[in-house]
Amino acid sequence: MGSFSVWHWLIVLVIVVLVFGTGKLKNMGKDLGGAIKGFKEGMKEGDDDKAPQAKEQLAQSKDTVDVEAKEKTKAD
Repeated sequence: MGSFSVWHWLIVLVIVVLVFGTGKLKNMGKDLGGAIKGFKEGMKEGDDDKAPQAKEQLAQSKDTVDVEAKEKTKAD
C-alpha cells in the first residue's frame, strides 16, 4: 500500500464526476466557497469587537507595581 499517485487521483476524480455530475459539483463548490467566505467575515467581525477591549486592557496594564520576590523556604 503506498501513497496514491496522480493516476489514482484522476481515476477518483472521474468517478466522482460520473456519480455526481458537473452541475452538482459546481453548486457544491459554490456553497463551500460561500461558507468559507462567511466564516472569514465572522472571524474578522470577532476580531474587530475585541480590538477596543484589548487597547483598554493595554492602557490599564501600563500602571504596574514593582515588588520584591522572596525565596520560599521549607519549614521543618
